[in-house]
Amino acid sequence: METMTKNNHIGRKISRIRELRGMKQETLAEELGISQQAVSNIENSEKVDDVKLEQVAKALGVTKEGIENFSEEAVFNIINNTYNNTSSDNSTIIASSLNYQPTFNTIEKVVELYERLLQAEKDKVAYLEKLIK
Repeated sequence: METMTKNNHIGRKISRIRELRGMKQETLAEELGISQQAVSNIENSEKVDDVKLEQVAKALGVTKEGIENFSEEAVFNIINNTYNNTSSDNSTIIASSLNYQPTFNTIEKVVELYERLLQAEKDKVAYLEKLIK
């Protein structure tokens, strides 16, 4: 029962996604227009109301569902499946990252990331302009 509760702890998921994004609590607090202590309180909360969760998701650049369905195990599986190969005798061999060929177009991913970052900057500018008015 405790494992189920731990897996559904929205605050921990928010904290972990924030950390994976390389974002500090202070930065998230600024994005949300709240104090760092308020972010800490959110991250310590097992449940977060939908409106606040939407705001946090937007600030983190993910969807609300992305936070709700986040699984650290899934992240580790992706990492392991990306960088490990298994030989015919089932012993694990670490694949050289130089020999790794992604199954997606890396240029498209870079462009997609750039567009998302650009949109985030446009949103910040619009928000700041709104504050000034």
